[in-house]
Amino acid sequence: MKNMLPEYDVIVVGGGHAGCEAAFSAAKMGSNVLLVTMNLQNIAQMSCNPAMGGVAKGQIVREIDALGGGSGIVTDKSAIQFKMLNLSKGPAMWSPRTQNDRMRFAEEWRLQLERTENVHFWQDMVNGLLIEDGKLKGVKTVIGMEIKSKAVVLTNGTFLNGLIHLGEKNFSGGRSGEGASYGITEQLVDLGFETGRMKTGTPPRVDGRSLDYSKMEEQPGDENPNKFSYSDHTDSLSKQRSCYITYTNPKTHKVLKGGFDRSPMFNGSIKSKGPRYCPSIEDKINRFAERDRHQIFVEPEGWETVEIYVNGFSTSLPEEVQYEALKTIPGFENVKMFRPGYAIEYDYFPPTQLTHSLETKLVDNLFFAGQINGTTGYEEAASQGLMAGINVHLKLQGKEPFILGRSDAYIGVLIDDLITKGTEEPYRMFTSRAEFRILLRQDNADLRLTNLSHQIGLASTEQLDKVNLKIEQTNALKSILKKTSVAPDEINSILESKNSSVIKQKQKANSLLVRPHISMSDMRSASEFLDQKIKDLDPTQDALIQAEIQIKYDGYISREQENALKLNRLEEVKIPPHTDYSTLSSLSAEAVEKLTEIKPVTIGQASRISGVSPSDVSILLVYLGR
Repeated sequence: MKNMLPEYDVIVVGGGHAGCEAAFSAAKMGSNVLLVTMNLQNIAQMSCNPAMGGVAKGQIVREIDALGGGSGIVTDKSAIQFKMLNLSKGPAMWSPRTQNDRMRFAEEWRLQLERTENVHFWQDMVNGLLIEDGKLKGVKTVIGMEIKSKAVVLTNGTFLNGLIHLGEKNFSGGRSGEGASYGITEQLVDLGFETGRMKTGTPPRVDGRSLDYSKMEEQPGDENPNKFSYSDHTDSLSKQRSCYITYTNPKTHKVLKGGFDRSPMFNGSIKSKGPRYCPSIEDKINRFAERDRHQIFVEPEGWETVEIYVNGFSTSLPEEVQYEALKTIPGFENVKMFRPGYAIEYDYFPPTQLTHSLETKLVDNLFFAGQINGTTGYEEAASQGLMAGINVHLKLQGKEPFILGRSDAYIGVLIDDLITKGTEEPYRMFTSRAEFRILLRQDNADLRLTNLSHQIGLASTEQLDKVNLKIEQTNALKSILKKTSVAPDEINSILESKNSSVIKQKQKANSLLVRPHISMSDMRSASEFLDQKIKDLDPTQDALIQAEIQIKYDGYISREQENALKLNRLEEVKIPPHTDYSTLSSLSAEAVEKLTEIKPVTIGQASRISGVSPSDVSILLVYLGR
């Protein structure tokens, strides 16, 4: 077929969370981008729950926003509820989360991409790559188009040879109501790529008008909701929709167990691995047989729609078993089901076949992002799309890749885990995966990342100016607190009410703020002089929070920064790219195998490879003359 389209700098295949961020970031930096997706009406679909963020995931969305990506702004514009999770714990664990209007989320992403000058669209299914003389030249589509480009980013989600399971039935599909994608996996395998299969699942959706919420526990949003984006382009919510909690019971479990022989997970139809930390309801009652109930989160899908997402009830049991089990749950006695839950199997490519820039090692200018790399979750996918978009643009400009370290961002942890350790089950981000989580807080993502992003041309000058103001105000607040003394008669009543030791003489405000349960607002209400000094400064709420955290956790933060510096020294020791590890006879056989497969760039990366021992690292350092 004669090609009607010009040659592009970058073709992004797939319009999910990874694809949107990849197209958005590469285009903002100046690349001419074509986003190819099967259905333009389904860009940025929330295929699973209508929510963004959560523990560790909320930090990732903040990081995407700080870097200049779009997910934070889109999330704020489509939010129907905001909650800051883990406020009873230290700030390293505080995690923002929103419920979102599913239709508005997709619409906002579509509009944001359409407003981005260098983003172009084509509705079609890509079924292969154009490779000439070993060089990537573009993509081929099912309608016979050959579209030329200098680079390609594959963000295929669950569509590669997707197979949907519903009870004894299975049928091809990338998600409910949409076809699977064929051809790409087979071509990549022919090129020498290793592939595997993973699975994920989704719960039924039901009619909210058929539920009795009086039998459930209401879960409202925060009284003073925050937002994800650091920018002024979005506002905090002025009204919110509540979620609800109910529970399964022994009767529910009996009904579900009655269908186990028809479950693809138990009858052998599904052999691939699913996300361990988001098990299906049948998996939960099988693995935790001692529990007589499990939580069910009843989540509205938007402001106006009556559709409800039944979080915690992911299943691939036959639809009639799902329906009978739902009716046994308090509040669901008269439930009407919109669509049943299902499981889906799909192809992925072990991410050890990538470099830190998310470019493939086998094909130049070919990048992978999202579930194709074995991850699960919108946030994990979006962050990879952002980094792939940044790095594909930099590669075409002949510039060094933009790599975030493990002490820079959760995004750095995620990518390093994927390409260094690989994954055999859907990878999900947790705070426990990060060694430096006190440094990687949701409140300081802008301080950590905006300047780095501005240097490569993604984060705007407006964003950087806002960060610099926050830094100036934070430092000024810390100085005020360090210089201002508070008298016993001002603060002792507050200290007593907080079960904290009273003082007998004046003390600096910052030394009192270090105490547990003593807050900045306590200090301001105790000292009129201090309060007036802060009012004169007129700081933003972000600066107030930042100053309090930095003062309270100064010792912990300093210690973690020192540890990060020590480990980062190993990242500075480069390993020559063509090192023949088999010639180093002192290395263990496992180390030789793993090092040869993964080809670490630095000693730091080598030290994190499973099977490479500390003695192997020492041998490498001797070999490198260190």
